[in-house]
Amino acid sequence: MKRTITHLADGRELIYFDRRDDADRSAIDRRPLDPRPVASELRYDPLTEEWIAVAGHRQTRTFLPPADACPLCPSSGTRASEIPAHDYDVVVFENRFPSFSGNFGAYEDVGGLSEVRPGVGRCEVMCFTSDHSSSFSRLSPSRVELVMEAWADRTAELSALEGVEQVFCFENRGEEIGITLTHPHGQIYAYPYVTPRTKLQLGAASRYAAGHGGANLFADVLAAERAAGTRVVAANELWTAFVPAAARWPFEVHVYPHRRTPDLAALSEQERAAFAPLYTSVLRALDGLFDVAMPYVSAWHQAPVRRDRELAYLHLELFSIRRAPGKLKFLAGSESAMGAFVNDVSPEEAARMLRSQVDH
Repeated sequence: MKRTITHLADGRELIYFDRRDDADRSAIDRRPLDPRPVASELRYDPLTEEWIAVAGHRQTRTFLPPADACPLCPSSGTRASEIPAHDYDVVVFENRFPSFSGNFGAYEDVGGLSEVRPGVGRCEVMCFTSDHSSSFSRLSPSRVELVMEAWADRTAELSALEGVEQVFCFENRGEEIGITLTHPHGQIYAYPYVTPRTKLQLGAASRYAAGHGGANLFADVLAAERAAGTRVVAANELWTAFVPAAARWPFEVHVYPHRRTPDLAALSEQERAAFAPLYTSVLRALDGLFDVAMPYVSAWHQAPVRRDRELAYLHLELFSIRRAPGKLKFLAGSESAMGAFVNDVSPEEAARMLRSQVDH
């Protein structure tokens, strides 16, 4: 892998990841860009003990531009984008409208019981391919491996930033999910706190270890699902994809490596290679369910940077809000107000439907 670091016109870092050593990355961004916005402010909610980021500058971010104005396509002789090169393999750059950054402003006390502090961290955009009309499911195994190498690189580098507590790599796909750009891409958030979902999972893992002789909860969940088999969607020597027994979403798949690792940076070369064909086959299965491009969120759960790493277990959670042709699952009263999920599709039926589409 060749890694080339350059900068955009407003000073944001951009990194090319290439398979070819002779890739020319000398193109320069000469756009007249506005100054970078200051970092969001974090406000503490004492009722839930959670941090909420307030980032008003994100209201002006690019929203569903036409294909010929896509900021993630390569630049051309007539149009400059966020990527100066005329072609690329995988590229990562600092988000122009970040939720977290190191560009601090003035933060005032808002009164009440809410503490306020800067939204330190970093937000990056990762483009998986220069092909605007492609998708992750259509990437070649070697391209997926390059994406994984880039994820691992960014996980390690962002974890070393001062103030960062957790690194989150994810992909949103589909207008139904709320994407603002249709080009195949993902994002990476370097959070200044451990996220609420991770806290819940690691708290459960800690209690489980205390009551089960130090056993790892995630490893035991994986072993139990592999033994039962009824919800396993796909598997190979190093990875298993299964629908969890208590799935929240109509179609939800968790993908685990068989060896416990804390994060993407700790995966072996063999594990990265084995992930590619299994994961893309699951994505194609999702698309095959209703013969439509399924909207989804694909989320890597990694260990926090500085705590509970011995409890964590790297895994990916993939889920779609589509529950049937022409029907979406909306988070209405029970889910949005109370966090109490009701699933319209049984996990066993979802697994059966997905298995029927794997590799078709």
